[in-house]
Amino acid sequence: MKKRLLVSVVDDDESVRESLPDLIREMGFNALAFNSAEAFLESDSVVRTQCLIVDLKMPGMGGQALVSTLRRLGISIPVVFITANQSSAIREQLLGDGAVACLFKPFSDAELSEALLHAVCEK
Repeated sequence: MKKRLLVSVVDDDESVRESLPDLIREMGFNALAFNSAEAFLESDSVVRTQCLIVDLKMPGMGGQALVSTLRRLGISIPVVFITANQSSAIREQLLGDGAVACLFKPFSDAELSEALLHAVCEK
């Protein structure tokens, strides 16, 4: 049996944490959800995660700070940012900093699928 890749979702929005992992599983991945960047960092899932989907703005540590922390720790995980801020400048900055994708909420299943496939191909 082939082992399914783990996608971790970090978002303070409960509805995202409940629905997005189900969709990711339907796409053939394993999925876990965390309500904060700090909760993700404290988990044992950091080293097992093959793709990180993270909200840009959250209380406490935001998505960019989480990615910076991971890099400082020497952990390289393909990142897909999700955000309600529909700024093309922010998207360009995140992509320029190495993100695989930046999806504006609400995003389609197809956009998510494309981003995940891109992330997996980059690994």
